[in-house]
Amino acid sequence: MNLTEIAFNNRSFRRFDQSVPIGMKNLEELLELSRYTASAMNKQPLRHFLVADPDKCDEVFKGLAWAGYLKDWPGPAQGQRPTGYVIICHEGEPGPWSKVDLGIVAQTIMLGAVEKGFGGCMLGALKKDIIGKALDLPEELEIMLVLALGLPAETVVVEDLDPGGDFKYWREDDDTHHVPKRTLDELIVAKYPAADE
Repeated sequence: MNLTEIAFNNRSFRRFDQSVPIGMKNLEELLELSRYTASAMNKQPLRHFLVADPDKCDEVFKGLAWAGYLKDWPGPAQGQRPTGYVIICHEGEPGPWSKVDLGIVAQTIMLGAVEKGFGGCMLGALKKDIIGKALDLPEELEIMLVLALGLPAETVVVEDLDPGGDFKYWREDDDTHHVPKRTLDELIVAKYPAADE
């Protein structure tokens, strides 16, 4: 796949084939990929917990909230849960650029996962006390984001969002997941020159 294909296939997947483990080697390779990304002032303040052990995955899963717009869905059932996690933490007090570093690292890992044939979901709605206890989190680290990873086991469809339309994702009765995205024309405020020349 080229970068365009990887980016297009990088959806937020919330159901996985739990019989196919992502494995620690893949998690380490994804983190290695992110190690080469930019960092504000080159401080590199992020630290990571890599989780591929099934029992530890179960512990982390208990600290996650899934798909806030799907009010009647409690999250993936047993057999459809992630087989690996990257828990991204910040060492020390986060600064004004910490979330920029976080976004760069998280997206790089997600794109790398797609290239390897996997997928995932970035989760920010967390029960940090549960996850912290599962990881025996050191006091100097703050959990910022969890990347849930595995082999996707659902269909996600991207649709153009009409201006002023509802941006909330939704599911059909067959569990096909629909994600409205703003069109390119809506995202562009102005173009200089105004037309192709």
